[in-house]
Amino acid sequence: MTRLGESVARASTLLSADLSADATVRELLQETGARRYLDLTDLPAKEQAELIASRTVEVLPGTEKLAERIEERRAAGQGLHVKLGIDPTATDVHLGHAVPLIILSRFQRLGHDVTLIIGDFTAKIGDPSGRTAERPPLTDEDIAQNLATYREQVRPFFDFDKVSFRQNSEWLAPYTFPELLGLLAQVPVSQLLQREDFRNRLAAGAGLTMTELLYPIAQGLDSVALECDVELGGADQLLNLQMGRKLMELRGQRPQLVVTMPLIEGTDGTGAKMSKSKGNYVGLSAPADDVFGKIMSVPDRLMEPYLKAWTEWTDEEIALVLGRVADRSLHPMDLKKILAGEVVTALYGLDAAMAARAGFVAQFSKKSFTDVASLPVVDAGEHGELAVAAVLASVLAFAPSASAARRLAKQNALRLVVEGGSGQSTVVLAEADAARPLAEVLAEKLPEAGGEVYLKAGRKLARITGR
Repeated sequence: MTRLGESVARASTLLSADLSADATVRELLQETGARRYLDLTDLPAKEQAELIASRTVEVLPGTEKLAERIEERRAAGQGLHVKLGIDPTATDVHLGHAVPLIILSRFQRLGHDVTLIIGDFTAKIGDPSGRTAERPPLTDEDIAQNLATYREQVRPFFDFDKVSFRQNSEWLAPYTFPELLGLLAQVPVSQLLQREDFRNRLAAGAGLTMTELLYPIAQGLDSVALECDVELGGADQLLNLQMGRKLMELRGQRPQLVVTMPLIEGTDGTGAKMSKSKGNYVGLSAPADDVFGKIMSVPDRLMEPYLKAWTEWTDEEIALVLGRVADRSLHPMDLKKILAGEVVTALYGLDAAMAARAGFVAQFSKKSFTDVASLPVVDAGEHGELAVAAVLASVLAFAPSASAARRLAKQNALRLVVEGGSGQSTVVLAEADAARPLAEVLAEKLPEAGGEVYLKAGRKLARITGR
């Protein structure tokens, strides 16, 4: 049995046990957390390819081709040459950015050679993937500042001591204009305009610069320069990655295989991609308690994609726990606590994960909200004229925007809670209520309410005063 197979056998026993028990959860997190460093070189080529494919959107030209190339390199006593390019566009990194690093780490532990390309040249262009407008280019100072913290933030998911670093300015800066013209003569404009975001922007009359149009060419030249076997990228990068295959063919090289990864949905459950601008992200530098609490706030339906994105669990193990949730032998809350524990374990270690778990239980298992310290407060006298959605977005920062707050109401996740001597009573607010002034909603829904009144948005809670 392989080392991974042995770990799965041990973990499966724990996953069939009482997952509400701290002792069981600790043992499970210790087992699965250790897999982030597990030597996977004993896996056969077919199992290696399947392990990679199980966490990707697609492998082109196919998983079997990946297995064949692994076997071919292994016969020659070599590993695949795998690359991932990053543009240093921000100083704050979130869990969505960790997804390709986790896949790259698996390639690394499978015995392959990995290269991390720092897109210092392409960052000055700005990757237009998925964007509705041109991204401002970065300066050398911006790039240096962003790179200063990136490596440290993603270190929990990747072994930087076993990676080759390259900057694409090495080969792109010396590229001459005649060379570029000769290359462009072989690339149809129609291929560059296949991008849906380009077509949408042109149809809307928005601008599209030549630098954006040439971005896939620049990224493809990275593949030419390094002659890689495999390139990783998000699903929105597919056309860029395919351009790499085409340019390698034009240069007489063997085209790389392409591995695309899913774009992870944000924590607010609206379907939007995890993004700092939308406020639906989990920052890698956030405190352990905040990371745990943010994961606990996500809708239950996100547990499966999150387990696949950020843990080392196999499909077999995920199917086991989801089956237990379906047959009600495992409460979704208990599974979500394990998921949150997995993320905190990766970032801060097992002890921090168990402490965050204990802190969450101590705070949110209380029957009375009055026992929960340091709740945010909204004064209905001061903010009563604002719409409920505006209060949530601008006063409490419980939602990234008023429209996001209205979506919470649409999901029946927006409530008024009254707590008095006889316990709690709850009023669910409709989407239309979220657009009405807070004072008006309080007067209509709770005309004679005694005791404390709270506004609950998902798992976030605020006390209302000044009624």
